[in-house]
Amino acid sequence: MGRARYLVYFQYVGTDFNGVAAVKGAQRAVGVQNYLEEAAERLNSVEPVRFILSSRTDAGVHALSNAAHLDVQRRLDKPPFSPETLARVLNTHLRHPAIRVLQAFRVPSDFHARYAATSRIYLYRLVTGCNGPHQLPVFERNLCWALRAGNLDVAAMQEAAQHLLGTHDFSAFQSAGSPTPSSIRTLHHISVSPGVASPFVLFQESRRLQFWTLEFESQSFLYRQVRRMTAVLVAVGLGALKPAQVKEILESRDPLGKHQARIAPARGLFLKSVIYGGLGHGHSGPASYTIQRPQCGNCQ
Repeated sequence: MGRARYLVYFQYVGTDFNGVAAVKGAQRAVGVQNYLEEAAERLNSVEPVRFILSSRTDAGVHALSNAAHLDVQRRLDKPPFSPETLARVLNTHLRHPAIRVLQAFRVPSDFHARYAATSRIYLYRLVTGCNGPHQLPVFERNLCWALRAGNLDVAAMQEAAQHLLGTHDFSAFQSAGSPTPSSIRTLHHISVSPGVASPFVLFQESRRLQFWTLEFESQSFLYRQVRRMTAVLVAVGLGALKPAQVKEILESRDPLGKHQARIAPARGLFLKSVIYGGLGHGHSGPASYTIQRPQCGNCQ
């Protein structure tokens, strides 16, 4: 029967992890991948199972739906695991409650979770109306950025966001630490909108607290690009920057400038979904997996 390759979608609350990638050695820090691969040991693969990640997220960043591919090689007399069995085994043996496997699919042996992705969507959650963390429900403290402001100029943020749309050199929004051959990226979509009211906010606090959502879509992003763009857009929303200055920052290509050097906290960032344009046509996997749309129209 040989080796079988699977695409696995999984989610996690990133608060306890040193990012999604595995941490090697005896350090106390640990990545989501460490737990996934530990659970995969129960599959008894002939070769150790390694998760090849679609998207890396930093310490404290969350994922509604990340993805990875993995190979499982059973003994020759045993058929491949069904995707459902694979997902069930992983979930059964995951030792951390903040990680969940959403679904698994069989994919071709040359499929690559990172390079086959055609789009990635990130969202960032903000909340206004707080003078400090003590005014935010404890359930939300690691899931958003609480701003010491009564409101945001969303119209100005939306105007500023238009300067970031399209293909640009995003050097000004890149952090050092992850070299890349090119800093040119194409931002397909960016939005700033009122967020869904948190179910954890008490009624008497609901008029004071307002949640906001920023959403970004691109095939790939530079290191910390989303968090740096978020920080600049928030500065516009607070009146510290004019929308036109965002274009100037972008064109400067200077990552060390006064405003663009700021980075939004990791806790407000979520990887929402990873999209694969070539799947769903003759394969058993979906083009993407999101919590909002668990079923996809072109899945087979």
